[in-house]
Amino acid sequence: MTPAAEPQQYILSPELSHRLAAIDIGSNSLRLIVAEALRDGHYRVLDEEKETTRLAGKLSSTGKLDPEAVERALAALRRMKQIADGYQVNELKCIATCAVREAEDGEEFRRRVKQEIGLDVEIISGDQEAHLAFCSVARAFQLEGKETAVADIGGGSTEIILASGNIVEAVCTTPLGAVRLTEMFADPQGQFDGNYEKMVAWIDRELKRRTKQAILQPHILIGSGGTFTALADMIAAGRGQAGSPRRGFELTRAEVSHMADRLRKMSAKARRNVPGLSPDRADIITAGVAIVDRVMQHFRVNRVQIHDRGVRDGLLLTMIDRSLGAPGDNPHDQEAAVERFAVSCGTDVKHGRQVAKLAGMMLSQLIGTHDLTTEDHPLLDAAARLQDVGYLINYDQHHKHSYHLILNSRLAGFKPRDLEIIANVARYHRGSLPKKSHSGYKRLAKADRKRVKKLAGILRIAGGLDRSNSQNVQGVQVTEHDGRIILRVVAQTNPEVDIWAAAKRTELFEDAFERKVTIEWVDPSKPPAPVHKAAQEPDGAEQSNAAQQNDTTDATTAESSDPPVSHDEPSAIAPEHHPDGRDNSSQTSSDDLAGDDLALPTASSVAKPANGAKRRPDAKLRKPSKAK
Repeated sequence: MTPAAEPQQYILSPELSHRLAAIDIGSNSLRLIVAEALRDGHYRVLDEEKETTRLAGKLSSTGKLDPEAVERALAALRRMKQIADGYQVNELKCIATCAVREAEDGEEFRRRVKQEIGLDVEIISGDQEAHLAFCSVARAFQLEGKETAVADIGGGSTEIILASGNIVEAVCTTPLGAVRLTEMFADPQGQFDGNYEKMVAWIDRELKRRTKQAILQPHILIGSGGTFTALADMIAAGRGQAGSPRRGFELTRAEVSHMADRLRKMSAKARRNVPGLSPDRADIITAGVAIVDRVMQHFRVNRVQIHDRGVRDGLLLTMIDRSLGAPGDNPHDQEAAVERFAVSCGTDVKHGRQVAKLAGMMLSQLIGTHDLTTEDHPLLDAAARLQDVGYLINYDQHHKHSYHLILNSRLAGFKPRDLEIIANVARYHRGSLPKKSHSGYKRLAKADRKRVKKLAGILRIAGGLDRSNSQNVQGVQVTEHDGRIILRVVAQTNPEVDIWAAAKRTELFEDAFERKVTIEWVDPSKPPAPVHKAAQEPDGAEQSNAAQQNDTTDATTAESSDPPVSHDEPSAIAPEHHPDGRDNSSQTSSDDLAGDDLALPTASSVAKPANGAKRRPDAKLRKPSKAK
């Protein structure tokens, strides 16, 4: 894997330039970068500054920031703000990561920075930190067609991102920081001696515990952070390649293991003299390289490439995107973002659009009576279009992969809570019903869990109504009668397979809406049958005779029309759903569907059948099925 080519720079005149500054308050050091935004979305560095503070130096033992380190950090932040002010930056953003995030006095530190220096500090989560690091890597490396692990090692934590191409599959935050491990396992002189094996065992346990749900098997590791750049400098010096560019510099697992073994046997004084290693990192480099070695072992990767940027770079890039007018909360931006994401994951876009269309029709007719609102429309639409993005990882358990991919997608225009709901709805488009034991579902508020069940119930039926992948169904009419929800499927030709599949998927819907479901076919080319009033029906013995005559009439009608679909036995022409195995023999363009111009009744305009009314002879009443 080679780094992406450096973009051509278009430097703006001083009058038009947009200058930005980013400060990263890390567990080991503070860093400032001042940059000028370029027209292509990149930037030109104007100035950089670094100060080693070791805020996390006593965090593991005391639970608080090191008081001396806090004073060093405040002094460094004061200088950095003055530098940024000197460049007359348009925007300055300051973030704090693991040490301030975990410390008992983290909020107190943030308050002092605001009062004494005038800087607003945003304490970001581990997931946010990981996404910023991945944003930086994705801009610098060609990731398409590759399964990659990205590790960002800091002083207090290591964030690991697993991605297929530019799509994040999993984010794993671990407490594996170079400063933290040095404090936990080294003596005051920085020597590990017999504790080195204990440290390695602890690293292995944490990696196993924190990444147990990650399924993707990466081909290569890309590393960002000071540990990786220091490791590259040391090995480059050993190869006689001192001064080589860091970005894209490649190391083998054997070289990393050899360096880890070499460093653990050195004294602190000897480490400070290792060619390529900065003396201010000599005391924590042993723990840092041990983390790299065990991460490579855990994911069974034999190569690591170095990235010379990281969280600060990702922060600047997101700031530039916002300043240049990145998509906001506009519905059109949402739709475009969903479509791009679906395409990038290789989904069947036409099928997704059809399912979204049918699901939207059903939702529109259920709004107002089942605690559903118009705000649910964009969430259900996105879940329908993205339900199969998990195929990018593999077919088995793809609904679970869809959940993780959507959750980590950061789709433009959607808030984090919206993405949680979309991801859960997509996750339950197939497979088991929602359970509180499912971690993603459990995290939702009670009202949102009910919302997910209803939207996922709709999505399951809508997905079944395009089981043939032919986009044959033009619309769905929803009526309620006697505690039952009736779905009248509008299609020019008998949608036998689609109704069969939808009827198998009613269990979640029935559970969420507390209604039984029947599904029937409506041929729009045939006139509707007259509806007989219940008051005109005979009663007593005459009613029994009339019922027998009706049964005879229905039987005759059934013989003269298309045969109904049986829900008790699967149809022989309905294969199991597979991304490459759908029956496309009758597939038509969604632009050619008559349903696009068909005026379908809404919930308020569809008349509910009166008690005792006979079914239309052209409608095939489907019995509800409890099969999943």
